Amino acid sequence: MLELRKGVDILTEIGGIKSLEQAQALFDARLDAANRAKLARIHNEEALLTVANAISMCNPDHVFIHSGSPEDMQWVRALALERKEEAPLAMPEHTIHFDLPQEQARIVDRTFYIVNPGEDVSVLALKIERDEAFEYVREYMTNIMQGMTMMVGFYSRGPVGAKASAPAVEISSSAYVMHSADILYRHVYERFDEEAERVGYIFKNVHSQGPNRPEDLPKARVFMDRSWLTTFSMFCTYAGNTLLLKKGNHRFAVDMATYFKIGKELSEHMFITGMIGPGGRKTIFAGAAPSGCGKTTTAMAGDAFIGDDLAQMWIEEKDGTLRAVNPERGIFGIIKDVNWDSDPHLMNALRNPGAEVIWSNVLIHDGAPYWEGCCDDPPEKGINFQGEWWRGKTDEQGNPIPMSHPNARVTVPCEAIENYDLTLAESPEGAPVKVITYSGRDADTMPPVWVARDPDEGVAIGASIVSAATATEIGVSGVRRQPWANSPFIPGPLGDYMRAQFEFFNSPLFTDETRPIMAGLNYFLTHEARGGEGKGLLGEKRDVRVWLSWLERRAHGDVDAIETPIGYIPRYEDLKQLFTEIIDKDYPRELYDRQFALYINNLVARLDLQEEAYRKEESVPEKIFQVYARQREDLLALKAKYGSIVTPEQLEEANNG
Repeated sequence: MLELRKGVDILTEIGGIKSLEQAQALFDARLDAANRAKLARIHNEEALLTVANAISMCNPDHVFIHSGSPEDMQWVRALALERKEEAPLAMPEHTIHFDLPQEQARIVDRTFYIVNPGEDVSVLALKIERDEAFEYVREYMTNIMQGMTMMVGFYSRGPVGAKASAPAVEISSSAYVMHSADILYRHVYERFDEEAERVGYIFKNVHSQGPNRPEDLPKARVFMDRSWLTTFSMFCTYAGNTLLLKKGNHRFAVDMATYFKIGKELSEHMFITGMIGPGGRKTIFAGAAPSGCGKTTTAMAGDAFIGDDLAQMWIEEKDGTLRAVNPERGIFGIIKDVNWDSDPHLMNALRNPGAEVIWSNVLIHDGAPYWEGCCDDPPEKGINFQGEWWRGKTDEQGNPIPMSHPNARVTVPCEAIENYDLTLAESPEGAPVKVITYSGRDADTMPPVWVARDPDEGVAIGASIVSAATATEIGVSGVRRQPWANSPFIPGPLGDYMRAQFEFFNSPLFTDETRPIMAGLNYFLTHEARGGEGKGLLGEKRDVRVWLSWLERRAHGDVDAIETPIGYIPRYEDLKQLFTEIIDKDYPRELYDRQFALYINNLVARLDLQEEAYRKEESVPEKIFQVYARQREDLLALKAKYGSIVTPEQLEEANNG
């Protein structure tokens, strides 16, 4: 069981500031009058001690208190350009940032949870004992900001006042990091004390890129102190490692939901989007998918986009509805393969004036950004994350260097997206979620869409996601399990997290009318895996709207379905009609049969894979094994009757028999 405020508070111990009097004396000595006046508006003791100890430890030449005013945000933008952390592009308010060639993704091999003796973490995570982390932070973060300016921002992870939102302090010497935070998060400077008192805790984050040299990258670390809700990041700039409000604080939010708000809140790696159904009704979806598995595409396919990455969720006691807010107000998204055909709303924001955009690790040619999959006629040369680039350029091993890194990103405010639902996104009441989806990158096993028969099977869908490692992570490779697409961000044992999922989705606060349906999505079935030839996909990106539209109607009871051992699948007639209505596309019966036939051997092998993995972990709820056993038994019974491939027609026959 996680305990808060247990063990030495590393930041306080190294900084040495333990009282408000000491903090004020330091502020008087180190801050100019203007920044002292801004900081004087903050009265929360924990926040003030955090700022004071960060100054004491990092020893910057200057301290800038970021109030979130237009003037302060412009100051950060100007500093990013002055320091050449960013460079202007031809489009107004567009800039380019390059991370070091060796740091183009999350450094998962150097990211650790700080633990107390005897404290467990997820088997998918790395941990470091508190005393060892203390020595590392003291050695490498002491004086790390010498010659630099420390910037201190006060942000909210979610709409201010929302039940699952939380205030955070972001401290960094990187103007690029603070500029990114300004686009991605809501400033809460004016109401920080109020929010800290309402929530009862704050998230604290300290980062410095140091000299930002390749030779320093082996020393780069991201430490997350679960007991003190504090992150430390050093010698790196990639936003996934340094914008600690994002995945660093998301991990803390997962802990809070798992151990202190069990059955009441969840913190998920999910998009939030809305689909307009018959009669103009708006149905809200929240969906999990690992990086590179279509999460942003799915979010953008909605008619009422709210977020593409994270969701803070709770059950509203007054009406039993599932509510969700996006802790962010912007997108830090992978740009590879984003184009006018696949993501027109996002492309409109990126290729036309009006939005503030930070590009990272793409190709720049004549002041414009280009990336893999962006267009039919890309430039032959330019500047990218490796320096000067030309088509055909190779690295030291003779491998072709792509024009943009596979994990190249774009940071853009959600308000720039045409289908963004600003009113719902900013509502402290949250968006009422009716559909939960889970998806991975699965070439040969699961159908494009299916719905769990009950909450336990829904949790099992999330627990059973598989995918392939993507360019978002350094130090991993190959096909791997991706429980809930949240596994890299679950600090504690997966059994604890799974127990919280079962309790939440089986909550008695839900009614039959308000309980969300839980579904699986899979866009990656290939022709060769379903009796055809070639590795091409059986579907295409625009099909996503059809799968979501069918789920929208299923959530309201408008369409029937075929019951199977893995859940409910659509009937052909409903999908054929939706393909015509939604995307004006023919949907032949032969394609439906290939997409929705059950390949029994693959499905049983998938169940065996998951069960074997979870059996190796302690404290995994027995309920997951009961779900797997029931599905395996029913699948094998179908195989005995129909063979290893069972068509939808045979499934209907089995149900009627």
